[in-house]
Amino acid sequence: MTVTTSGPLPGEVYDVVVIGAGVVGTAIARELTRYPLRVGLVEASDDVGDGTSKANTAILHTGFDAVPGSLESRLVREGQRRLSAYAERSGIPVEPLGALLVAWDDEQLAALPRLVAKAERNEYHETRVIGPDELYAREPCLGPGALGALDVPGESIICPWTTTLAYATQAVREGTALHLNCRVKSVTSGSPHELATTRGPLRTHTLINAAGLYADEIDRALGHADFTMTPRRGQLMVFDKLARDLVRHILLPVPTALGKGVLVAPTVYGNVLLGPTAEDLDDKEATGSSAEGLAFLREKGARIMPDLLEEEVTAVYAGLRAATEDDDYRIRCHPGQRYVTVGGIRSTGLTASMAIAAHVVELLAAAGQDPGTPRELAPVTMPNIGEAFPRPYQRADLIASDPEYGRIVCHCERVSRGEIRDALAGTVPPGSLDGLRRRTRARGGRCQGFYCGAAVRALFAPDGDEPSLRPEVGP
Repeated sequence: MTVTTSGPLPGEVYDVVVIGAGVVGTAIARELTRYPLRVGLVEASDDVGDGTSKANTAILHTGFDAVPGSLESRLVREGQRRLSAYAERSGIPVEPLGALLVAWDDEQLAALPRLVAKAERNEYHETRVIGPDELYAREPCLGPGALGALDVPGESIICPWTTTLAYATQAVREGTALHLNCRVKSVTSGSPHELATTRGPLRTHTLINAAGLYADEIDRALGHADFTMTPRRGQLMVFDKLARDLVRHILLPVPTALGKGVLVAPTVYGNVLLGPTAEDLDDKEATGSSAEGLAFLREKGARIMPDLLEEEVTAVYAGLRAATEDDDYRIRCHPGQRYVTVGGIRSTGLTASMAIAAHVVELLAAAGQDPGTPRELAPVTMPNIGEAFPRPYQRADLIASDPEYGRIVCHCERVSRGEIRDALAGTVPPGSLDGLRRRTRARGGRCQGFYCGAAVRALFAPDGDEPSLRPEVGP
């Protein structure tokens, strides 16, 4: 197992290097470890899943409204099956709530039968149009005036943080070398490719570009101009757990050209999301929220579910989606260069991640780069941070065997010392308090760390008031 966060990179030449340790990059690295290959995974941040992957709406899509016949449609459909099975095996929280696509005017109502036909072309056959009586019986707190809805029973909510971490954990345990704090500054195509990074040079025979918002820049460095990445900011509001009983399904709008629009959805952590916005920007680091964006969300939320706006907002965040000028994924193999670019992966990338990874390997094999014979990977079991399944503080048997699981540190989210200890000793440990929050939910509740912040920092950092739970020697 190799995870490095500082110092020079190894001098070996990798068989394959993946740039970007988001949900797609880690899925690709995990898939590649099934083959007899020396795999490297480089990430500019101090943690996996620290970019677009950490700030999405956390929906496991059916692909019912994708462009029929597109690569995205096929990979979302296949990825949903793969990830659903993987999540069940690995302990990733998933809740199959179903979605309701709500029509608020005659034009939107008229679009619903067309969406049913579109779903059929996407090989999803379970949608149906329902009237207002059934809609309000199923969602009694929905705002007044809805004319009907499209019922999509297969949509689910999932934990995106645990998904990315599971991929990375399995990849590292099976031999992938993960290099964090390792931004790629330039790439020289050759045999091997040479990457200049903030931690020194890195060489590889084959290069996979899963750099998210920066995928177009890597692509141009290798002589291609297949697409231009436009960061699309999505601001979201997170409501307190007391709002959870207001919402029974994922409530979607009729989609537009800019995306799926503003939704109201529960999370696996027990909160309720309102968002996202869809703002095309020039700045690839503009992840701040704005007064205008939040006002827009409140306006939309007042129509969808007025009672929700009476509940407390515990957090606001923004993520940048990797939008391109095309309405499909931009996955291209350049056999002569031994290079694959994986660009334009939008919000459906979480759902499609495992299928994207398999597709990349297929492209390499078709280009004459036979990866060898695949093997089965040892399974991983991830700690549960979802509310639909027992948490450690609720398990008397676990606490009896290790009292640390009964010693609560973060009371809003019921996070124990045992969970924090386990996260710090994990195969891919957190590099920051935010990384620890994504693994345990510590500091993620209604007080946002106001009460538990000092105690959590003390356990994370060696100079705190309490003994640190971080191992003396990391992985």
